[in-house]
Amino acid sequence: MSGDPGSNSHRHSRGVRVLLDATPLLGQRSGIGRYTAALVRELATRSDVEVTVTAFTARGQAALRATVPSGVGVRGGPVPGRVLRALWHRTNWPPTELLAARADVLHATNFVLPPSTRSRGVVTVHDLAFLDHPEFLAPPQRQLPDLLRRSVARAAVVCTPSATVARQVAHRLDIPAERIVVTPLGVDPAWSSTSPPSPALRARLRLPLRYLLFVGAAQPRKGLDVLLDAHAAHPDLAPLVLAGPTGWGPTLRASSRVHTVGYLDEADLRCVVAGAAALVLPSREEGFGLPVLEAMAAGVPVVCSDLPALREVAGGLATLVPPGDPAALAAALASVDGAGHDPVSAAARQAHAARYTWQACAQATVHAYRKARDFIGEYP
Repeated sequence: MSGDPGSNSHRHSRGVRVLLDATPLLGQRSGIGRYTAALVRELATRSDVEVTVTAFTARGQAALRATVPSGVGVRGGPVPGRVLRALWHRTNWPPTELLAARADVLHATNFVLPPSTRSRGVVTVHDLAFLDHPEFLAPPQRQLPDLLRRSVARAAVVCTPSATVARQVAHRLDIPAERIVVTPLGVDPAWSSTSPPSPALRARLRLPLRYLLFVGAAQPRKGLDVLLDAHAAHPDLAPLVLAGPTGWGPTLRASSRVHTVGYLDEADLRCVVAGAAALVLPSREEGFGLPVLEAMAAGVPVVCSDLPALREVAGGLATLVPPGDPAALAAALASVDGAGHDPVSAAARQAHAARYTWQACAQATVHAYRKARDFIGEYP
């Protein structure tokens, strides 16, 4: 469908109407869910966008209405997500206009851009690890590589959380650089003023007085198996606390030195991170690494894999180790665990993290919406 240059003045005279896939807001929120929540919250405060959300899931819209800010519209009804993905994997039906609402821009926040008859598409691609490693995906997600390729081909604009992923998208998916917008994630200001766990929270979660912390789902991409091996080989290290939703990664070995606290709401998670001797992210691949930035905002030291996206986000203020190397990881943990608190280093980490805001993420995303809405030429 060709763009109509004569309609540009009218389109610029009002805000961009956006239909946003808010499915990640339902259930226990992963990093993508927290990104979606923060983005919707910031967009709701702006006068240059009109946001309506929907959810492509049988869980439907009732639960979604309770999760979005006042003034954000919710459209659509309960639809079976797996059936939709199977259809979108093979066809361009059904379009979102039949499922939810018409809009200038349709924003897919989690890799999969549904077909649309009129809306310009924007899709957020968080990482591309699964293209080379399909085992990083849970079994129900094994169609994601093909769905992603269809999505980016269908999109007018692709958003990525880091310049690293932007380069990967351009190279691996053959997307022109002018169709990619980097929208770095942000950190809530509350992270910089959070206190360590209270005695009551420490007792409820059975937290050790001193601990190393892993935050994330137990999935193969996160390298939890490497962390468990490194920690088990060095009994002098502080106990290890694992926080995050249940995944499909290694079976956790019962140990008095490994404590699993499960999924935490954000308030409790901030306290647990603030009380850690160090945050550890031994991932095999990352597109951004939000726990790294949040730990830095709390002033906490970080040990993470030496990956392009993590180097970009950490800004030279984390201890980097080769991914998949238990011995190197154990040595880095021993160094950080024995270092004690350094106020100067903590202040540097907090200053670096303060550069990443959700307001800036929303601003960059609105730029992507305008770019998509005003696309001239053949619809991708």
